[in-house]
Amino acid sequence: MRAVSSGRMSAWTLREFGAPERFERTDAPLPTVRRGHVLIRVAATSVNPADLEIRDGRAAVLAPPAPMVLHMDVAGTVVAAADDVVNVDVGDEVYGCAGGLRDAPGALADYMLADARLVARKPDSLSLGEAAALPLAGLTAWDALRRKARVRRGDRVLVHGATGGVGHLAVQLAALDGAEVTATASSDAKLRVARELGATHVVNHRDEPTARYVARYTDGRGFDLVVDASGGAALAESLAAARPNGTVVTVATRGAVDLGPMLRKGLSLHAVSTLLPLLTGEGRERHGAMLRELAATVDAGCLCPLLDEARFTFDDVAAAHRRAASAERIGKVVLAHPEHARVDFVTPAAAARSGAIRQLLAGSR
Repeated sequence: MRAVSSGRMSAWTLREFGAPERFERTDAPLPTVRRGHVLIRVAATSVNPADLEIRDGRAAVLAPPAPMVLHMDVAGTVVAAADDVVNVDVGDEVYGCAGGLRDAPGALADYMLADARLVARKPDSLSLGEAAALPLAGLTAWDALRRKARVRRGDRVLVHGATGGVGHLAVQLAALDGAEVTATASSDAKLRVARELGATHVVNHRDEPTARYVARYTDGRGFDLVVDASGGAALAESLAAARPNGTVVTVATRGAVDLGPMLRKGLSLHAVSTLLPLLTGEGRERHGAMLRELAATVDAGCLCPLLDEARFTFDDVAAAHRRAASAERIGKVVLAHPEHARVDFVTPAAAARSGAIRQLLAGSR
């Protein structure tokens, strides 16, 4: 093992499910590095919907043992690595979606033990704070657009939840692949962001029924691909908005849905579950490969993670969870480790990218 470490650390844990205020800072043993794993000194993490559902008990079946160390996304520096690890090394700044459920404690701690197959070197152009926003959402959007849907140039693509964690990346990836993107969101501010990220058309779904914008932007034919990154009623709206023999990809839907429209129109329906490799152990190498592809796409200036304007440290985890669950949030809620409280959440290069990204994506069409 390279760079052996031992001792104690702080972790922000839950003893039982419930409100965000149940988080507490506790003392914990430093994880022992084992075969195939790396020890990461955590700089930042972000909040995903699954983190909220584990914390309040809706997804209790996914929870790690109490006291629970949550949060799947991590960005930080490798401080120790097993001898069989070859993709990263001690001193590398890495990112990944690598724990926070079942038998793998998460990133709300000084250090996180991670399967090396689930991490990769972070994009050079991103700060650690920015990199923490990307793993789970980026993997989900990449899997949905590049593997399941196989977007083609000229496709008309509809993205529901276009300024959420997955949605804002799906908008960019679809535009990068040459699609004409229509984005839905719930406020004028969010619609302006969606345009900045590459959407050609934007729709406030609270003000306009599905049939009306389908008629306006597809001549009533329907969209070639619909991405449900919103959940709730969005899957039913997605089935209604897709053209005959079109494709629908969902990443967030819960509950019962009438699949009659899918059968009547001959739709292909795909579900993306990015957590399966963490739960089953299968396909972890693919996660690492996608993270490397994401990093290369970001460093090429073609993809930009969107961070919510609110800033938190691990000591503010309760407030971060409340913000992540609020309608005001735009993009990903990121938390910095207290020792990294001054970490640049958004680098000057990222600020420039976000201002120019729509022009760059338009040039790829």
